Amino acid sequence: MTARSVGTWLLRRWVLAPAVIALTVLLWVAAPVWLVVTVALSPLLPGHWRALRLAWIALLYLSIESLLLLVMLGFWVASGCGARLRTAYWEGVHYDLIQGVMWVFFTEARRVLRLRIVTDGPTPAAHPGVPILVCCRHAGPGDSFTLIHALMHWYSREPRVVLKDTLAWDPMIDVVLRRVPARFISPNPGAGEDLDAQIASLASGLDENDAFVIFPEGGNFTPQRRDRAIARLHRLGMHRMAQRAESMTHVLAPRPGGFLAALDAAPEADVVLVAHTGLDHLLTVGDLWRELPMDKQIVMRWWQVPREEIPEGREERIDWLYGWWERIDAWIEQNRPEELRPQ
Repeated sequence: MTARSVGTWLLRRWVLAPAVIALTVLLWVAAPVWLVVTVALSPLLPGHWRALRLAWIALLYLSIESLLLLVMLGFWVASGCGARLRTAYWEGVHYDLIQGVMWVFFTEARRVLRLRIVTDGPTPAAHPGVPILVCCRHAGPGDSFTLIHALMHWYSREPRVVLKDTLAWDPMIDVVLRRVPARFISPNPGAGEDLDAQIASLASGLDENDAFVIFPEGGNFTPQRRDRAIARLHRLGMHRMAQRAESMTHVLAPRPGGFLAALDAAPEADVVLVAHTGLDHLLTVGDLWRELPMDKQIVMRWWQVPREEIPEGREERIDWLYGWWERIDAWIEQNRPEELRPQ
């Protein structure tokens, strides 16, 4: 580790993590005060008890984060001060912990924010004893958490996730995902960083209940990112791919390198592609404030592609991936978010 990375690690573990716990304790101590304030503000804001509902979700998340950090500290001690954390037993313990915590948070978030999550596509029995590579579009707040929750709760999978390195600034995510197979990467790596090799390493050795998860777009969809992705393809001389990207209005042009590396590293795995609607139009903090509580239905569409249907050549696989992204773009256009009836 470089001096800079050591300093960043110390900041996240010894400053941010204790600060989150301290903030959570302070909020619970001050609960009577902020409860009165949010109740007083709610009638002045659009939506039904918006301030109170959002304050409760924020406190719930912080409480879960603080509790998880303390539990994982206990796991670290119980594992011999980290000596046995990389064993299969402790990896399974951490997966169980993640699944339980996400079930609690999603159950309460759906109730408070009036969210309905509907899955459409292959059932959990569609991949018996077969590892899967999951490629998902990336748009809207929390879509990666929703996908991981679905994989663990409904499909009984242990996900191996490729995430943007900025998510490591959340202390809970930083600690727990460094104890299970996962990789924090930058979508714009510096010189000497072999991201494809890191992704291939993560995708190697998948067993029958594993799911390797990647977001080929490299970031949440926004119109500005879409324009930059198209311009990047033109700069690289990939004019035909740029033209195909211009025809897609709801997704970013996929960056195939990581996905192709995972395909090569997991030759026995099927591919599952995932699209969703319901969160994709929330692009700014202002959008979130206007829309929450959401009162919406989120639809997640899954497609299973058997391994034998995936082409072998690199160029053919890139063309195949773009073809699926065009199909996902068309599905999104046909399945706009559905508003739930007010209660």
